Amino acid sequence: MIENPGVLFTVLAFVGVIGPLVFVHEMGHYLAGRWFGVKAEAFSIGFGREVAGFTDRRGTRWKFGWLPLGGYVRFAGDMNSASQPSPEWLSLPAAERAQTFQAKPVWQRAIIVAAGPAINFLLAILILGGFAYAYGVSRTPPIVGIVAPNSAAAAAGLIPGDRVRSLGGRAIETFDDIAGFARLRPAERTEIVIDRNGASQTLFATIGEQRERDRFGNEYRIGRLGIGPAGTVRQPIGLIEAPLVGVQRTGEIVGMMVDTIGQIVSGRRSMDELGGPLRIAQVSGQQLSLGLPEFIGLIALISINLGFINLLPVPMLDGGHLLFYAIEAVRRRPVDPQVLEWAFRGGLAALLALMLLVTINDLGAFGLWRSLAGLIG
Repeated sequence: MIENPGVLFTVLAFVGVIGPLVFVHEMGHYLAGRWFGVKAEAFSIGFGREVAGFTDRRGTRWKFGWLPLGGYVRFAGDMNSASQPSPEWLSLPAAERAQTFQAKPVWQRAIIVAAGPAINFLLAILILGGFAYAYGVSRTPPIVGIVAPNSAAAAAGLIPGDRVRSLGGRAIETFDDIAGFARLRPAERTEIVIDRNGASQTLFATIGEQRERDRFGNEYRIGRLGIGPAGTVRQPIGLIEAPLVGVQRTGEIVGMMVDTIGQIVSGRRSMDELGGPLRIAQVSGQQLSLGLPEFIGLIALISINLGFINLLPVPMLDGGHLLFYAIEAVRRRPVDPQVLEWAFRGGLAALLALMLLVTINDLGAFGLWRSLAGLIG
């Protein structure tokens, strides 16, 4: 039976995910700017016309926009998308100009820009570390206990007692590492290095492909080797170790994102799997209906996504700004304003094209195109 939360519940869950994450991201920029003495003219959650807001004693306008799909901090002197000085900036009195974004040295501007993604990663580390402290961590050794008949593992020659050392050249520490590697690589041929009776052996397997459907009707294409552990080991951890586990888990998730992007670029994974705001809203409602821990886990995952995507070297994103600041630091002078202008126009066009693609994918995942095809047919 397919269980899906209602529309209102889904919308509220989506706002409960996106709103706080956008606030945290922009607060990173804001606090770094404050640290370096840059005046913030506006701090907005959402885009478009202001719905509500107030102005604090420093002259910063805190507001909510009607479209809750992002946000921004507008610093004094940050007068265009490429953050370049303008005639208005040059005409400011010296005291006011000293408080503007463009008056700061390149290393301070870079820190201000990087602080947004950094605080997203920090939030995820705290959440994942908190989960590790509350529930412990899996330390099940990567020793084969069960081999499913007619599975990829059986075809490769794995037997109970084998200890998996590496998959596809990647070191394996726990049994969870095996499942995580295989899950992302259905139908891919991979190298397996094992220890058997004290001797190292190299086997090759084509990871099995399996389609699963959850209680909400979502279908997933995942990879399976077809092995199970002899038993499970879960260990409690202390407060000191928990943040380290959070950092490790965050790094693993970023690695999975990099792998997934590589698979899409190489054609091994369909672009239909790219999702946008509509699918995030759907998943938000579903995870909240499962319980608060699942919902908080989703917040951590999306926070990592937000930090990672913003660090991509694409103009209009934080990573694009950081790329040009790096060039400026090497050349010891800013990039030509005309080059920046065209780069940021291209970046905007690329982002709009991506938004269109993921929206089409989202609508397709909801069955809209099949319904229209049925009506036309």
